[in-house]
Amino acid sequence: MAGWNTLVQAETLSIALGRPDLKVVDARFTIVNPGAGESAFLVGHIPGAVYAHLDRDLSDMKRTGAGRHPWPDAATFTQKLGEWGIGPDDQVIVYDDGDGAHAARFWFLMRMLGHEKVAVLDGGWNRWTALGLPVDTATRKPITTRYHGKFDESRLLDADQVRERLDAGDALIDARAADRFRGENEMLDRVAGHVPGAINRPFATNLVDGKFKSPSQLADEFRALLDGTPPDRAMVMCGSGVTACHHLLAMERAGLRGARLFTGSWSGWISDPSRPIATGAD
Repeated sequence: MAGWNTLVQAETLSIALGRPDLKVVDARFTIVNPGAGESAFLVGHIPGAVYAHLDRDLSDMKRTGAGRHPWPDAATFTQKLGEWGIGPDDQVIVYDDGDGAHAARFWFLMRMLGHEKVAVLDGGWNRWTALGLPVDTATRKPITTRYHGKFDESRLLDADQVRERLDAGDALIDARAADRFRGENEMLDRVAGHVPGAINRPFATNLVDGKFKSPSQLADEFRALLDGTPPDRAMVMCGSGVTACHHLLAMERAGLRGARLFTGSWSGWISDPSRPIATGAD
């Protein structure tokens, strides 16, 4: 059966609820209050959903020098998938209550395991509830399973690999807001600025009215941004390797596959004070 592998609409998901192969993941999270997403999940969630916490489940916070949300190891993440009852043949849908960035982090983790049937709920929890679609308050322990898989390390880059690829002519897209990129307003990291040679496209640019732009519009915008650089020679970054996944989802939605993630992103780059820093628009 063909599956959803980038986005799914709320109306479509509501019809599919109850399918035995369908697994739903709630990835609501906010940096200023890391417990708020899980608390909101307990109050109400899409029926059958399990909760994935960005810090606890989608990152390895014990790693140092790899940014604020270090990429987890495959064995730990696949163990969590099994505990959530997610198997390699399941159709997985993930959502958050923001602009889709936390959901996109989970989506890209799954894609790097080679899991094709995973999609983000377009418009997320906010659109789901605005449409009056079903909400559950009960939490159920899923039937556990086993998930075997390894990450595609060729698409996961550290700072040294990013420098090498920049020197070789690859493009680096920074998904942070423009003022953070320019070094004017840094609220999260101890040093302001950006990686020299990076180009800025705030991840919210992928959206209009809370939903992703059309594939053709995204393709036109990313092609113009890359200016002839093929998508498999593009890298994406942000502050900690989370919101950059929004670009990876948008590019895949547009048919531009193969871009790589700088997993440590800006917070990983500045962990070594010898690395160069740029400010301003260029």
